[in-house]
Amino acid sequence: MTQQTQMGRSPLLFLLLIITLSLATITKSQTTNTQNITSINIGALYTYNSVIGRAAKLAIEMALEDVNSDHTILPGIKLNLVSQDTNCSGFLATVEALQVLEKNVVAIIGPQSSGGSHILSHVANTLQVPLLSFSATDPTLSSLQFPYFLRATRSDQFQMRAIADIVEFFQWQEVTAIYVDDDYGRNGIAALGDELALRRAKISYKAGFGQAADLTEITDLLIRVNLLESRVFVLHVNPDSGLNVFSVAQKLRMTEPGYVWIVTDWLAAVLDSKGYGLGYGYESVGANPKVFNLIQGSIVLRWHTPDSDLRMKFVSRWRNKTGNTDSRSGLNAYSLYAYDSVWIVAHAIDQYLKTKGNSVDFSIDPKLHDVNGSTLHLAMLKIFNGGKGLLQNLLSTNFTGVTGQVQFGPSRDLIQPAYDIINVVSTGPRLIGYWSNYSGLSVVSPEILYQKPQNLSGQTRNLYDVVWPGGTAQQPRGWVFPNNGQPLRIGVPNKVSFRQFVSSGSNSGSNNNASGFCIDVFNAASKLLPYPVPCSFVLIGNGTSNPIYDDIINMVAQNKLDAAVGDIAIVKNRTKIVDFTQPYTGAGLVILAPVKHQSSSAWAFLKPFTLPMWCVIGAFFLLVGIVVWILEHRTNEEFRGPPREQLATIFWFSFSTMFFAHRQNTVSVLGRFVLIVWLFVVLIITSSYTASLTSILTVQQLTSGITGLDSLIASHDPIGYQVGKFTKNYLIEELSIPESRLVPLNTIEEYADALMRGPQGGGVAAIVDEKPYVDLFLLTYCNNFRIVGQEFTREGWGFAFQRDSPLAVDLSTAILTLSENGELQRIHDLHLSSNECSAEDTGIGANRLSLSSFWGLILISGIVCFLALIIYFIKICIQFKKHYKKSSNTSEDQAGPPENTLHCGKQKPRQLASFSSFKELIEMWDTKEEDIRKKRQNSGEMSRKYSGNGNLTSQHSMD
Repeated sequence: MTQQTQMGRSPLLFLLLIITLSLATITKSQTTNTQNITSINIGALYTYNSVIGRAAKLAIEMALEDVNSDHTILPGIKLNLVSQDTNCSGFLATVEALQVLEKNVVAIIGPQSSGGSHILSHVANTLQVPLLSFSATDPTLSSLQFPYFLRATRSDQFQMRAIADIVEFFQWQEVTAIYVDDDYGRNGIAALGDELALRRAKISYKAGFGQAADLTEITDLLIRVNLLESRVFVLHVNPDSGLNVFSVAQKLRMTEPGYVWIVTDWLAAVLDSKGYGLGYGYESVGANPKVFNLIQGSIVLRWHTPDSDLRMKFVSRWRNKTGNTDSRSGLNAYSLYAYDSVWIVAHAIDQYLKTKGNSVDFSIDPKLHDVNGSTLHLAMLKIFNGGKGLLQNLLSTNFTGVTGQVQFGPSRDLIQPAYDIINVVSTGPRLIGYWSNYSGLSVVSPEILYQKPQNLSGQTRNLYDVVWPGGTAQQPRGWVFPNNGQPLRIGVPNKVSFRQFVSSGSNSGSNNNASGFCIDVFNAASKLLPYPVPCSFVLIGNGTSNPIYDDIINMVAQNKLDAAVGDIAIVKNRTKIVDFTQPYTGAGLVILAPVKHQSSSAWAFLKPFTLPMWCVIGAFFLLVGIVVWILEHRTNEEFRGPPREQLATIFWFSFSTMFFAHRQNTVSVLGRFVLIVWLFVVLIITSSYTASLTSILTVQQLTSGITGLDSLIASHDPIGYQVGKFTKNYLIEELSIPESRLVPLNTIEEYADALMRGPQGGGVAAIVDEKPYVDLFLLTYCNNFRIVGQEFTREGWGFAFQRDSPLAVDLSTAILTLSENGELQRIHDLHLSSNECSAEDTGIGANRLSLSSFWGLILISGIVCFLALIIYFIKICIQFKKHYKKSSNTSEDQAGPPENTLHCGKQKPRQLASFSSFKELIEMWDTKEEDIRKKRQNSGEMSRKYSGNGNLTSQHSMD
């Protein structure tokens, strides 16, 4: 016996549906009014002999008894129940529903099944009789197509959202859905697929079976499922037949370690009804080893109902009515929702009668009549005129029931959906957490979290530890290799060149038909995985020419290979069809060009600087020498002497600063300042000269005109590329280089030969290839070829797997571990020696240093010299002015009118006076500072003496 029913194929049923749907056009021709009513009929449709039906029957009877005994609701009116057994049949559910509708019911509690609800919702729309189901969880029943259908339970949309959160919590990417193939199962699994997609996961396989499937059919289904990759199973079936799936799974050893079973709420209903569950306020009757051996390690969802006094009283009454040993009427969550369903209808009818004045009316149509000889009694069907009003009263229901707060949200679903998450262990079920639409996964009860701000980030989501199938505490990885453990088919390029990366041959690993740097990286990463990776390397290529790498990737995408390992670049078009691991080495494109050494000459030492640069340097050496000589001449003995010696001193001091070997010491502040700045300039110039000369003496010149990417594109010379790699497509599609310019090359020898012959000899001007290949090539041909320009792409090499393969993620983590612990570099050094030839030390394109590179330094030095001279001459002029004035005053006092100002009783000419002053200025500047100081002191003493004699003479005259 099954819970859910499916619409039959009988022609009579289709005829019945056509007839009932035609009721939409009925016109109200006759109305029957019932005033001062004393009773109202409501219907109930469920399967009596089922897990859900047995639990619902007693709950509905208890609720009806409580409603009729409560004088605060429907006072003076008795609520009558018209119940029918649907017997797990869609056809019978329809027939029984029509019989119930003949009794002028204002609402129907049920149907029990989602399939029956789909059918009867069309009838309800026509007759305007609301349906309130306590067990139909199909998410599609909430659509606007069924306005008269409401559910007093939780939609599977929320249950599948909870399962998707569990899958995301444990970081699984794929699940296999096992379900009963009816409206309930199909639509629930469809909702699961939508929720998983939002979390970047998916259902890898949907395994459905019919409602009447026997053990043989279930066995065949599970055998197919067990050959697949995913080991996370979501079981969404009926309570009455669900344990059969576990029974078959145990025989197929699918309940052992490595498997994951996530079960929807049907299993919790079975356990609770048998007394094996956590119970609703009372202890379970004890563990049943046979049952728990089947489901041990499963994760089970159960509708969450908060603890309350109402629920405790209900449970106590249930026990009194059924007794402790009556397992056939066991309490489960469906009992609670069925009980509240009656109260929802009662509250809605009570509000309706208060607004309508205790009247209920129905309409009939004479057009609706039985065909001659028919016994369907279609004429007895009536339209409930108050159906819309009662529906609104149902939607506005708000009270506290045994399941908690009973209130419908905007989507016509009960608010605050939540589930208990149960883990079945050997001793029985144990609660490991909760899920609510408000807070997601948590170990805290939803009632507590409702009082806190909503957690939208999910950072506090958590569950208690889980015991998995087989009694293990280690979380299963959720997948295995497909094809029943057959080794993975790993495609490996069979190259004829650069065999240090990938080659056929012996290997230290388990596979002896491939070796090289890439293979060793793959083997080392595989050893870091927490599970074995059985694989078999399949060489792709004939061994005489390099294979086309895009073809290898397509083989992976087409399931001809499980993966591809080798020097495979991660490029855009490949990532669209396969998944790559983390890159294990960089492999950007570079340009390889031939070079030649330039012969040296006897005058090579002059090449570091251009001619203008040499002239300016020489001029500034002389300028700085002259400036320092001027600043030091008056105060420094080393800068004085005969003119010939002073000239020699200027030249010697100027050019000796080039080697920091000047022996003359500077004593003046300005001289030292000028010298410090000049020595800094000399340091920069000599360092640059040394570096430039070294580069010129070892310089290599390109034999082609290609110096980088721009010149490569602009030229018309042929370009070489490695056969099979993505380089050709990149040059054509991204750089728009004509295919006629491209020359395919296979081996290192072909590379060298084509570059040496050049475009004139039928070769190539340059080769574009990935940097690891070029570095390996330069190990042999370091002196004749060089990388020109910069690396102009940033690809990397990775291992390719089929889309959504979990191995790609796990190997990426392993590759990062190899990189962090240094093992990746050790493998690289083992296969590839370090290359000492690089673009930085080749000297390619070395230029002579010009004035433009140093004009800033030279300008600074010139400004310092100019400012020092200005300050110095201002100081000299001030000294000269003071000295000239004192000298004039002394001459006048001693000898009367000075001769240099009077001539034959007249003043000297101005030009002669200026010439005399300039001459004295020169003489003063040429005089040592110490001599001038002494002369000043002597002049002061004579002035004081003369001043004393003059005063004495005046005194005598007066006497």
